[in-house]
Amino acid sequence: MAHRLYMVVERFRDAPAVYARFAQKGRMLPPGVEYVDSWVDETVSVCFQLMRAAEPGHLDAWMRAWDDLVDFEVWPVTGSAAAAGRVGG
Repeated sequence: MAHRLYMVVERFRDAPAVYARFAQKGRMLPPGVEYVDSWVDETVSVCFQLMRAAEPGHLDAWMRAWDDLVDFEVWPVTGSAAAAGRVGG
């Protein structure tokens, strides 16, 4: 099965606790989920992570490890060139 890209929007409920857990345990990704890159807003309250997985359900175990500190939104995404190809651009 081909892997897809997912933009994961994380809204931190407690940013210092998120960063402390990350320092102690790392990202805690399950098999089949790959971290690509991330960006954090200037208030350090929202993180945008680009992840790769075969299906969105593979992200569930990872999100459960953080859901006491973070609220998640998951969006399947594609690159701009592929999107333009889909619409004939």
